[in-house]
Amino acid sequence: MQAGLAVKSSARRARPLNELKINMLRLQLATDPRWATLVESNLQEVLTDHAFCEQKAASTAISLIVHYPEMAELVTEMAALAREEMEHFQRVHAIILTRGWQLGRERKDEYVIKLKTFVRTGGSRIAHLVEKLLFSAMIEARSCERFRVLSENLEDKELAAFYNELMISEAGHYTMFLAMARSYGKQESIDVDSRWKEFLAFEASVIAQFGTSEQIHG
Repeated sequence: MQAGLAVKSSARRARPLNELKINMLRLQLATDPRWATLVESNLQEVLTDHAFCEQKAASTAISLIVHYPEMAELVTEMAALAREEMEHFQRVHAIILTRGWQLGRERKDEYVIKLKTFVRTGGSRIAHLVEKLLFSAMIEARSCERFRVLSENLEDKELAAFYNELMISEAGHYTMFLAMARSYGKQESIDVDSRWKEFLAFEASVIAQFGTSEQIHG
């Protein structure tokens, strides 16, 4: 990252959300479009980070299968999701190779680490599942929003079109996770919508700390 960008980091942090544009996500803070300019200054870095975001998403889907094998609907959805996320990984990797670069090492996702502290670990098995589903929905919602920012602001037209396509995909993942959380939550009368509002508020406090690095959630 250039030193000049770091000095002006506060200007690139999240700002009030334009609800007319991405109301379906219900995010409380939007990413400053100038973050895309920062990303474009180091595309190799963000593509490496993006590739591992897709790999981690696939791993999360597989983990849910392993922990809840008796839940047929969940297993079916997660199997399809894991396959799709790895297809996205392959596509990002192909872009990296086409541009003469190579996949770097996995980057720590500090945003996800901070967000995970909000996940409740106690309670019943179903309650824990609902927490995991809401956590995943939250990550997908923010990823969708970040992809929208890239699709609308990158000068690289190939990548802008690519991120527009993936934005639509992420929106589908977000709605799926949220719908499943509500469905399983009904089994134990869990107020999923209230918990989701809490997640949204906490996520806003987390994302406000980011927006200054060449990472998908950075």
